[in-house]
Amino acid sequence: MQDASDAGPYPPTYFSRLEPLVIKKILIANRGEIACRVIRTARKMGIATVAVYSDADSRAPHVLMADEAVHIGPSPAAQSYLIAEKIIQACKDTGADAVHPGYGFLSERTSFAEALKDAGIAFIGPPPGAIAAMGDKIESKKLALEAGVNVVPGFVGEIDDTDHAVRIANDIGYPVMMKASAGGGGKGMRLAYSETDVREGFEATKREGLASFGDDRVFIEKFIESPRHIEIQVLGDQHGNIVYLNERECSIQRRHQKVVEEAPSPFVTPKMRKAMGEQAVALARAVGYYSAGTVELIVSGADTTGEGFYFLEMNTRLQVEHPVTEQITGLDLVEQMIRVANGEKLAFGQDDVQINGWSIENRVYAEDPYRGFLPSTGRLARYNPPTVVEGVRVDDGVTEGGEVSMFYDPMIAKLVTYAPTRLEAIDKQIEALDRFEIEGPGHNIDFLSAIMQHERFRSGNITTGFIAEEYPDGFHGAPAAPELLRRLAAIAAFAGMAQADRARRIDGQLGRRLKPPTQWQVRLGDALHDVMIALDEVTVDGEPLDIALEYTPGDRIVEAEFGDETLAVRIAPVRGGFRLTSHGAAHVARVLPGHIAPLAQHMIEKVPPDLSRFLICPMPGLLVTLNVGEGDKVEAGQPLAVIEAMKMENILRAQKSGTVKSVLAKAGESLPVDAVILEME
Repeated sequence: MQDASDAGPYPPTYFSRLEPLVIKKILIANRGEIACRVIRTARKMGIATVAVYSDADSRAPHVLMADEAVHIGPSPAAQSYLIAEKIIQACKDTGADAVHPGYGFLSERTSFAEALKDAGIAFIGPPPGAIAAMGDKIESKKLALEAGVNVVPGFVGEIDDTDHAVRIANDIGYPVMMKASAGGGGKGMRLAYSETDVREGFEATKREGLASFGDDRVFIEKFIESPRHIEIQVLGDQHGNIVYLNERECSIQRRHQKVVEEAPSPFVTPKMRKAMGEQAVALARAVGYYSAGTVELIVSGADTTGEGFYFLEMNTRLQVEHPVTEQITGLDLVEQMIRVANGEKLAFGQDDVQINGWSIENRVYAEDPYRGFLPSTGRLARYNPPTVVEGVRVDDGVTEGGEVSMFYDPMIAKLVTYAPTRLEAIDKQIEALDRFEIEGPGHNIDFLSAIMQHERFRSGNITTGFIAEEYPDGFHGAPAAPELLRRLAAIAAFAGMAQADRARRIDGQLGRRLKPPTQWQVRLGDALHDVMIALDEVTVDGEPLDIALEYTPGDRIVEAEFGDETLAVRIAPVRGGFRLTSHGAAHVARVLPGHIAPLAQHMIEKVPPDLSRFLICPMPGLLVTLNVGEGDKVEAGQPLAVIEAMKMENILRAQKSGTVKSVLAKAGESLPVDAVILEME
């Protein structure tokens, strides 16, 4: 088996068949990153590809990459990507003999797999019966019990109404988790610590399940405290061979949406891995499973015996986080899925599956972590993923000038690193994130870098509550060490000096006899740094600093060498200085020549206006509910309105007590970000 570190962006497979494949042309019933991912492997295998696209995706990268492309309808997924008949017709029109569903959309819809079978089109995924068995969380738990798989204590029947839900939750014991039976991707889930939480969240869970999946059934189970989310990748063929491809740790989540994934897990022992894997294979075998699939487990981090793991669900598709498994096993999972659909046997057994090195995946989302992680949309005015860091893989489906649409998932890219050890893979993430350029919509790059630097994450002592516990008041940027601030101050002074030198060289401005200042004062936050730049020495606050860099006004990234270390900094000019972004935070540096700096104390600071009396729409979205009217008295914490964005309901609450002075929006309106909904007296 080849080491994944030698594999480049896509690891090799264990085998490569030279004989012709039966599958000649694959239609990818998806969009974005995963569509591009499938096209790359199909191209490597010599298989033609067909893309489908909606109005919003007419010039998307997956459309341009594929050999053919078929328009299937308007931008909303319900009118395009989710209509099976349009996908099947596109297959017939182009002669595609197989469909890869990717993840999401139709990937786990039994009726779609059956319709393809009836049309004589191969489905690159599991059999319809397995999708049906595992797609219903209630039924899948019953099957897991029968297969001898550990399950979480809970109620697996149908729940009649809110009162019934309260009785069930009281019997199980708090905290409990309410989940939409057909849910996934973090949608349709509510954690309840009390009867009040159940009464407030049960109906919302039903609505989200109905809106996202067309199914409002809910089940309730015991919430495992201090939990870890660990999943087992399984792979089977149509000849009865099933293996598990080790585990992935997916505990770093926000609102039940995965943010960071890694393989292997820092918590799992060889004994645990074997027990988890064998149970996952037993479940897959019980439902006649083949192709790639994932058994998700909730694991008690407090159970040192390694036996405290429980079945959550089985995802009968390729996972978003599959690249980390590819990196440590040397397998191309998309190729394996295609070969299985083609009727081939797995060319390896369980004993051949090894773990080589460590891989980390960060999901780069279009969201603003500085504003409560609110969804962000808009045009990618600049998009430059890192390309110069060894051991880095970027899976994406966007391009500079493209748009992050309100109609689809806000993920921009997946940043994957590989290294011999976990800490090396983490450090590669920090290095790559510093070089990742995105301008236009908000993004979570700073937040991802902050997680990578967090000592608790680096120690491996993580749970699904990590983000809520470590960032209870939201994200405000990663804390910067004093040495990092000294380095940033020096970089800002160099940039200021370069701008001054450029200004004096512009004909007719300053004349050529005036040299740029060598003494600078840099303010970073509340701290002042005195920087001296001489030919043979640079000092910051009187201390020498070993630094080498090149900067030309207009550069967007500076790579500064400090001895044996290299620091990449995204730099942008602002009034009076620069915005320097590195290591998970943006720092505004005010840069003044030394002889001018003393005059700054006489400048009047501009005080931002008080907006606390306004209820402001925090994201683009639909105003679903407005709970108050003009003249109503409200208390702090009282729900005032509900905004729906990305199919998720967001409750806006009063920040203080008062009386509603005026209402400026109506239920049913689509509001832009920062639109005023109402004003308080």
